[in-house]
Amino acid sequence: MEVGLVLLPLLGAVVAALVRSRERRAWVVPAAGVLHLLLLGGMVLGNVRSGRGFWLRLDPLATVILGTISVLFVVAAFYLPGYLALRRDRDDRVFCAGLLVFLAMTSLLALAQHLGLLWVAMEATTLATAPLLYFNRTARSLEATWKYLMIGSVGIAIALLGSLFLAYSAHVGGAEPSLLFDDLLAGAGSFSRPWLRAAFVLLLVGYGTKMGLAPLHTWKPDAYGEASGIVGALLAGGMTNAAFLALLRVYRVVNAAGEGAFARELLVFMGLVSIALAAVFVVRQRDLKRMLAYSSVEHVGILVLGIGLGGIGVFGSLLHAINNGLTKGVLFLSVGNIHRAFGSKHLDEVSGAISRLPVSGSLFLVGFFAITGSPPFGPFVSEFTIVNAAIGGGHAVAGTLLLVLLGIVFIGMGSTVLSAVQGRPGTASAGTPYKDDLARTAPILVAAALVLLLGLWLPEPLVSLLERAAEGLEARP
Repeated sequence: MEVGLVLLPLLGAVVAALVRSRERRAWVVPAAGVLHLLLLGGMVLGNVRSGRGFWLRLDPLATVILGTISVLFVVAAFYLPGYLALRRDRDDRVFCAGLLVFLAMTSLLALAQHLGLLWVAMEATTLATAPLLYFNRTARSLEATWKYLMIGSVGIAIALLGSLFLAYSAHVGGAEPSLLFDDLLAGAGSFSRPWLRAAFVLLLVGYGTKMGLAPLHTWKPDAYGEASGIVGALLAGGMTNAAFLALLRVYRVVNAAGEGAFARELLVFMGLVSIALAAVFVVRQRDLKRMLAYSSVEHVGILVLGIGLGGIGVFGSLLHAINNGLTKGVLFLSVGNIHRAFGSKHLDEVSGAISRLPVSGSLFLVGFFAITGSPPFGPFVSEFTIVNAAIGGGHAVAGTLLLVLLGIVFIGMGSTVLSAVQGRPGTASAGTPYKDDLARTAPILVAAALVLLLGLWLPEPLVSLLERAAEGLEARP
């Protein structure tokens, strides 16, 4: 059953590449996305499980991350036909197929129960998104794509070296020669500690580069700044979560080997560095998409910080992966509409967005309040849980720093967002024909509604799933 989650979007990619009609091709993507989500939902509700030793398995951790990616993909996919209707100057065949390959590879990564397969899926996800970044075919988008590939290649090479170190740690310890995570967990107690620590550092750097943890984030401002709204949403809410999952798989092995304290100290440090750097660069940021890039750097820092704090922080971090992913969909898609209407994403030319685009401008403002942890939205719940883990778990300094930095980010982003949405539109946008319509606002409204719902009510099945995923990360054989 699990392999269907990979093959279905791949089949959709082939269909999208072969369909000649632009209109029909655009609808292949949401159709495949809905089928993928239905199949995933059926597997979760049907409690379909694989046996020990299988290379692909839908465990609780994979369900949390892949479920978030699948829902976000469906939201972006239904935005796609309306977006492509405005981009008739571009051949969208590769773009549509690439989106579905991205979904297939993130599915493979989430389901992978083999260290080598996980690494291959991570690299395949990177390669699938490169053509999507270059869709605008400008000099700046080409530069962003090459930077994304070059820095990502360094990161994935370091992750490969870390994987070899982890395997060698098992070999030195006399454990069974296997890269299946079940086998690694079973023999973790005998691993060579120095090699294991070195492996985790390398894997943290490697997969941290893919997440965009500071100071490994340098590809993000350019990539997010030049990507279309759809691609930005999938990078910030999909690629980030996929790399986070890869790091969690490794963290689980390290924790099972008795080196969890060492790993958590590194995660707390990297998390705080990322949040601090984002707080510095988000202040007085005049490019809306680059602002969202630094917001992503902040939130990947919050994700690893929650894991590093342990306890309920792990639950909060997994919940935040969901909230952050969906909120980034709201922000990037609404900014995409604003960019289209004003012909710019710089504050010098963007003002009065709510007056010019009442729905998109309002959703952008809602997304800002949500992503900065304001109640009653989902990120408030998950961030409050992580802050509670810091203060209640004896990490008062980390908790205090987190609160101060979150305040700085709120003020910095607020200055930029309010300047964009308030006031009167400038004369530059007067001749732009773009207006809000149902096709390009309804998907954003759905994502915003989900973010609000998760702030007001957490369904019991979701809480149970998050608890099982958190317990699995913290458990030691």
